Amino acid sequence: MKKVAILGPSTFSEEATRHFLKEDFIYVSYKLISEVFNATVSGETDLSVIPIENTLEGSVHLHVDWLVHEVNLPIRAEWVFPIDMNLIGFPKSDVQSEGANPYQHIRKVLSHHVVPAQCSRFMKKYLSGAEFEQVSSTAEGVRLVSELQDPTVAAIGTAIASENYGVPMLEREIQDHKDNMTRFLLVGNEASELKSSGDMKTTILVTLPEDYPGALHQVLSAFAWRRINLSKIESKPTKKKLGNYYFYIDIAGSLDSVLLPAAIQEIEAIGCQVRILGCYPSYSYTS
Repeated sequence: MKKVAILGPSTFSEEATRHFLKEDFIYVSYKLISEVFNATVSGETDLSVIPIENTLEGSVHLHVDWLVHEVNLPIRAEWVFPIDMNLIGFPKSDVQSEGANPYQHIRKVLSHHVVPAQCSRFMKKYLSGAEFEQVSSTAEGVRLVSELQDPTVAAIGTAIASENYGVPMLEREIQDHKDNMTRFLLVGNEASELKSSGDMKTTILVTLPEDYPGALHQVLSAFAWRRINLSKIESKPTKKKLGNYYFYIDIAGSLDSVLLPAAIQEIEAIGCQVRILGCYPSYSYTS
């Protein structure tokens, strides 16, 4: 069985990866994104899973930088997965009176620093009297709660962390935005057999020969007149010279088509450097 490197354990990355790849792979957890990438570069694992974009926060810039500047691992697939925050802890033994706050006994909440902003409504309504303590990840918060077994200390984290650490789920899906999704990339030198998908994407990096009026317009025109849809375009510094940028572009389409290779050849003809990060199947979320 092939090995897959993930951020983990008991994180959204693990939850999303197990949902998508099922149990046909061996999952190896690492705490840092650099360790995830390097595990596949060194051959410790066959593939890596990278959270690359979130509905609320946009691109995960550190992860994009690693994909572009630090490693040369082709993108093999992408999928999206809902980010559901859950209140996890041990219930108080006595029964709450009807209509009272069922979580008023909680005095401390442990989780990642992004959680209060994503769960502000629930926390204001039910946990306003609780102290928030930042920990390294949502999974770490649940792990600490499992050790304490103190009903006054709860965590906000993943369903898989609740299951793995044996801590009850007190309230499901407490995030403000129920349609919060994260896009994950599967990267590696070896392709893997995946279920069929009707949607294909191609990701490229385009670096202009120089900064001049209309340069970006020329690039976009090569796709526009061919009616090729760019699902994402983002400018990022090349890290070589101040004011020098490349464009990270997601394209709805495959290199197997006639039009896309022709568009790439056209922008190369005007002096642009083009690097293909991958041509891969794209999967939407299915429950």
